[in-house]
Amino acid sequence: QVHVVESGGGLVQAGGSLRLSCAASGRTSGPYAMGWFRQAPGKEREFIAAISRSGGSTAYAHSVKGRFTISRDNDKNTVYLQMNSLKPEDAAVYYCAAGWRSANIEFVGGSAGWYDYWGQGTQVTISS
Repeated sequence: QVHVVESGGGLVQAGGSLRLSCAASGRTSGPYAMGWFRQAPGKEREFIAAISRSGGSTAYAHSVKGRFTISRDNDKNTVYLQMNSLKPEDAAVYYCAAGWRSANIEFVGGSAGWYDYWGQGTQVTISS
């Protein structure tokens, strides 16, 4: 069993920055990719960013590319999402996920189906 816990959400002004963290615990050995998704009220959950087990490969949604950066610290089993130049449309509940669907340490999962364990989410609110 794996537990995934997000933190770092909150209220920030448009144009500001926020860093989310996601810690995985439990049976976290092996080549697992990690990703961030978000869901705004009335909308479907959408992919935001993902990073491979090695940390050498990343993927981003077009809407956040150039503003958000995903990184990970494997010693801490933690992934981060640095969010800069935040816009009102970035407001959502942000979810972190961990997945073991591929043995490739460079694998990056760009959709929810690649992930096995999900956190409860952390709220990000943007004031304009």
